[in-house]
Amino acid sequence: MDETGTANKRSRVARHHDKGLLTIGLFKLAEAAFFLLVGVGAFHFIHRDLGDAATRFAERLRFHMDGLLVSWVLDHLDDITAHRLKEIGFATFFYAGLRVTEGVGLVMEKVWAEYLTVGVTASFLPWEMYEIVRRLDWLRVGLLVVNLVVLAYLLWWLRRNRWEGALRAG
Repeated sequence: MDETGTANKRSRVARHHDKGLLTIGLFKLAEAAFFLLVGVGAFHFIHRDLGDAATRFAERLRFHMDGLLVSWVLDHLDDITAHRLKEIGFATFFYAGLRVTEGVGLVMEKVWAEYLTVGVTASFLPWEMYEIVRRLDWLRVGLLVVNLVVLAYLLWWLRRNRWEGALRAG
């Protein structure tokens, strides 16, 4: 193929990029960035006074210091040890790495990433349903719905591609 034929083939491939996979992949990458920041924050607060930092943060945001939310947060921060912060940091770095892998793979339309994302998403569904049964709120229901939509789309995508592949082969 000449130079023009190669360029035309590349532009056709770029135009046919699946918007659903791209959207899911970018969402996974945004999740990765969030969890990376959480991990950095966890390591940042090792051997620091979490209560003091939370108090300063609440004051900056002009929260009522005797309010229920601020009191609850300050009471529970005392239970977080340096060891627990390290566990949180490592777990969130691992989770961020998993999300980067899923996101980059989906953006590049790699079949292994589609299967990985289906497996990871499906593995969290029982935990999400347990959390909803334990305490119903809109955030938990919303996360479950988003994950079910992602799972349904990826399963549809995988089945469609397998069916098209079988037609091309046969």
